[in-house]
Amino acid sequence: MNLENYFISQFNSSRIGDDGALIGNQVYSKDAFFENVHFKTKWLSYYQIATKAMMINISDAISMNAKPKYALLSVAMPKNISKQQMRELASGFKDAADKYGIEIIGGDTISNIKLDITITIISHTKKPLLRSGLRHGYMVAYTGELGKSKKDLQGLFNLGKLHKKSKFIDIKLREKFVNNCSRFLSSGMDISDGLFSDLDKLARVNRIGFKFNKKISKTLACSGEEYEMLVAFDKRYVKALIRRSKQARTPLNIFATSARVRYTFRCKAHHF
Repeated sequence: MNLENYFISQFNSSRIGDDGALIGNQVYSKDAFFENVHFKTKWLSYYQIATKAMMINISDAISMNAKPKYALLSVAMPKNISKQQMRELASGFKDAADKYGIEIIGGDTISNIKLDITITIISHTKKPLLRSGLRHGYMVAYTGELGKSKKDLQGLFNLGKLHKKSKFIDIKLREKFVNNCSRFLSSGMDISDGLFSDLDKLARVNRIGFKFNKKISKTLACSGEEYEMLVAFDKRYVKALIRRSKQARTPLNIFATSARVRYTFRCKAHHF
């Protein structure tokens, strides 16, 4: 049993199920970034930790075709944190927020035995991109490349070091692609838990499966924290999407078609 799905099922709200909760034209999203779960302080500087924490939260807004406006921070810090490390954290949060025109409007700080961060992003959208909307015979694609984040994480566990342009820390979001292509997309989400895991979410919410037109290795498809886009669309829009993805300088990899078949998730769950 997937314990994450079991816990979520305890809450009866139609707004649960996307990267954020859509209420009117507002999107509310929240993610946690915890030491020894998502990162180790020996891997990243405090500036990099704060930047990544903010970027993975902004990704949820971008994936729903929403413009992030405000952020609330909750930061649990160890008692021995220095003022210099606090300044690094603050700079990381502010620089990532400034890049997307986000105002940090408050939150909470507490003392803890390690560094734990949660962020709430409030966004505005005129045309939300949801996970629902996937129909039989639609084409399914992902942007960019997959697998590099997992490869870099394995390198860290083997006492390696990250290149400053590593996807594990230097996250590139696909806001230009989503903005350019939103009118043609029927379904979408960011790839945070791995392609196969996030396909499972699409399969559940749309009660549909997939026929693959190309083989994708588990090395690529089980790699989490990629923050590429997973999208679906009517085949009538293929040429338009390929053209617009090129304009956004975003590779678009069409790999499957939705079908009335059973989808089987083939990766180890990241959360439980």
